[in-house]
Amino acid sequence: MNLIRNFAIIAHIDHGKSTLADRLMQFCGAVDAREFRDQMLDSMDIERERGITIKAQTVRLNYKAKDGNTYQLNLMDTPGHVDFAYEVSRALAACEGSILVVDATQGVEAQTLANVYQALEHDHEIIVLLNKIDLPAADIAKVSQQIEDVIGLDCADAVQVSAKLGTGIEDVLEALVKKLPTPMGDENNPLKALLIDSWYDPYMGVVTLVRVKDGYIKPGMKVRLMAARTTYSIEKVGIFKPKPTEISELKTGEIGYIIAGIKSVGDACVGDTITQENNPASEPLPGFKPCVPVVFCSMFPVDTVDYGKLKDCLIKLQLNDASFSYEPETSQALGFGFRCGFLGLLHLEVIEERLEREYNLNLVTTAPSVVYKVHLNNGNVLEMHNPADMPNQSTVSCMEEPWIIAKIIVPDEYLGNILALCEEKRGIQSELTYIGSRVLVEYQLPLNEVIYDFYDRLKSISKGYASFDYSLHCYKQEDLVKMSILINGEQVDALAMIVHRDNAEYRGRKLCEKLKDLIPKHMFKVPIQAVIGGKVIARETIAAFRKDVTAKCYGGDVTRKRKLLEKQKEGKKKMREIGNVKIPHGTFLAALKMDSGK
Repeated sequence: MNLIRNFAIIAHIDHGKSTLADRLMQFCGAVDAREFRDQMLDSMDIERERGITIKAQTVRLNYKAKDGNTYQLNLMDTPGHVDFAYEVSRALAACEGSILVVDATQGVEAQTLANVYQALEHDHEIIVLLNKIDLPAADIAKVSQQIEDVIGLDCADAVQVSAKLGTGIEDVLEALVKKLPTPMGDENNPLKALLIDSWYDPYMGVVTLVRVKDGYIKPGMKVRLMAARTTYSIEKVGIFKPKPTEISELKTGEIGYIIAGIKSVGDACVGDTITQENNPASEPLPGFKPCVPVVFCSMFPVDTVDYGKLKDCLIKLQLNDASFSYEPETSQALGFGFRCGFLGLLHLEVIEERLEREYNLNLVTTAPSVVYKVHLNNGNVLEMHNPADMPNQSTVSCMEEPWIIAKIIVPDEYLGNILALCEEKRGIQSELTYIGSRVLVEYQLPLNEVIYDFYDRLKSISKGYASFDYSLHCYKQEDLVKMSILINGEQVDALAMIVHRDNAEYRGRKLCEKLKDLIPKHMFKVPIQAVIGGKVIARETIAAFRKDVTAKCYGGDVTRKRKLLEKQKEGKKKMREIGNVKIPHGTFLAALKMDSGK
């Protein structure tokens, strides 16, 4: 155990985590040169296309250090985006130390701070690593000072590397074996293993990633999942090198996977403790904090016969992503579907794309919304996930919406634009600190305003230089109303939304204009109305397809033409009464991508 080191790589987006992991694997000979590709640990197509890490991945490296010993290094590459912070927390729980990667050209960013604080919560030993030192814009002294001032970590012995060129990789490995603590635990104690992650394999069933805290695991052992209270026999144990490789046993302090014939995906809950059936541990490991979704939307299959397939896919996806949640829902307009919970808009986009790509599903996704607290006149408080479930306004005494604390780090030349954007979104400034030529701005913002277009506009007005991180803060009472959309006189619950009364008219007008462009013409006029209670606040009309019924009239009295037009008008009126409006797939999410404005 003295020769084992478990560590996670943490950083802001694009600071070089995956590239550093590639170089470490190459240096330790874990990957064949013929099979190597960039972002080796990013297994999903979406990760490679977007250049982001979505799933935390693990790999075992063997490194012969300068002291003559061969060390076992268990590396965990973590995501950098705020929406995948739950993946980071699970990875950190399995390790004793972290490598903090900071871009020497960019310096400390918002997610750098968030990930460092998570590592400190887990009592990690942190090694500071300054990456991209080969770039002309790198300023090592300035960035080191920033880390010391903002985070409080000593940068006197920070490792300087260029992950792209492979410079300084041996120094990183030496720092790992010298500075990181060895795992705690006792091989002679009853088995205690933490279930870090799990995923579904069509051939092997449920595969679980575990960190052995005490004892050992080997094939043939009977184990119990303490929270699920189920018993299984271990079929295989293995490690990632980075390909799955079977081994004879997993010892104390090691990280690897087990296959135990788990068929029910609900049994393999992350954070559960695995122990031996005939020699159980007295108490389980602490596990993880429960994940709290902050953004909700509904997903419906375009073809109703795909409902069962969608349900099976969501079960498998939830196993692979513990921060994703769902429950069945019915819509008058869209039929049977599911109300899903996410950690943010990027998380929502990734899940939707995975369902369409990996499981070949065509989905209709409704407007994203947050959880509101509705106080009724009788004293009861409802948690409302879906605006369509809003009770009658006469029974509501007040409503509360969630607010976040947002940390934005931006170059000072863009500060004015950022402050204007936050004020426009009903923000309250709580802190403003200068870090050299950059500014750390802290704002309290309503989450409802952030989930629509805030992040896109933030990147646009700062030319991509602003970094953004947030955490839930509290619930505040606001003047909120439900805005419904009527299409051809029928309410479309998928487009209902909760808005602040001051912004309602603007939002309604913009949404009606967008829907007018998105919904195709029909044989009759289609009115689109935004309604609050019984009051119409905005309206647009989609013109009907019209046949030129007067084309056959050559001369004669004008009454002949008028008679034909009146007859056509009556026909259109009758058609509108019995006609159905077809709303194309993708209209709901596209309609909510508002243009930059108020």
